[in-house]
Amino acid sequence: MIKLEHVSKEFETRGKKKIDAVNDVSLTINSGEIFGIIGFSGAGKSTLVRCINLLEHPTKGKVFLNDVELTAASAKELRQERRSIGMIFQQFNLLAQKTCIDNITFPLIISGVPKKEAIERAKELLELVDLSDKAKAYPEQLSGGQKQRVAIARALATYPEVLLCDEATSALDPITTRSILALLKKINEELRVTIVVITHEMRVVEQICDRVAVMSDGFIKEVGTVKDIFLNPKSDTARKLILPERNRIEKGKRTDILRLAFDGQSSYEPIISELTLESGACVNILGANTEDIGGKAYGQMLIELPEDKEAVKKIKAFLDKKQIHYEEGGNADVTTD
Repeated sequence: MIKLEHVSKEFETRGKKKIDAVNDVSLTINSGEIFGIIGFSGAGKSTLVRCINLLEHPTKGKVFLNDVELTAASAKELRQERRSIGMIFQQFNLLAQKTCIDNITFPLIISGVPKKEAIERAKELLELVDLSDKAKAYPEQLSGGQKQRVAIARALATYPEVLLCDEATSALDPITTRSILALLKKINEELRVTIVVITHEMRVVEQICDRVAVMSDGFIKEVGTVKDIFLNPKSDTARKLILPERNRIEKGKRTDILRLAFDGQSSYEPIISELTLESGACVNILGANTEDIGGKAYGQMLIELPEDKEAVKKIKAFLDKKQIHYEEGGNADVTTD
């Protein structure tokens, strides 16, 4: 289990200006779960994940791995505890002059593991990440997805309990991203490794995470299951992350928008047709999409309401009766497919 208690991280610029990258964050990440931390650029999420393994030492607060307080550990104790925490990065960080198998054995050999034992471990991991035939290849001979697989294997070399993924799929194309996320899911299920995923993409979270924390301006805005945050986002940041990113509806041009969120069977029901028939009102569909969350279909739709207030009341009454989640768009900066 990972536990953060009132963690803050402050940086000082050359002009002596102080920047609060992380502000009073308290989180508990359970053993064996895949936990997402999502936010836009500059939210503080990468700084926060580096506070977990103390690559960045918090200015304030405490960090625990199981029952060990990392922030109070000696340098020697911290080195030992870090063996339980693997990390992968957006740019892979492989050693260009070393082969795949040498990249994977590197952390083992420098920690004193006999070379023969390190090589056997590396072979096991290359098989796990489906790269057994690339043992003697150099990074320049690999695709981006293959490089990330080697990086994952290297991060697993020391039998970690926790794997930190800092924007690990941001440099990859969508198909490769899905394959890497499937690999991480496999690692979580088969090895019971706790995985923390840092990302700015909601679809990454939807594909593999159990729970998610939404971050903005160094603060955690909300925490919940992926399903609950998709259906009922409580923060503006979550709403902007959940809605697709094309065909922007300009701020202020529409004040009569509803976002409908569907789950399970309701995703396939003719809701809009029934709504029109029962309320006698026509609505304009501004956009819609579906997502797969935990193997189950979820959908969302943006509709423009009629000007007739009585018709709007009937529409909302229908949605309440059908138990369809909805929220008013107001003057939000909304995006849609």
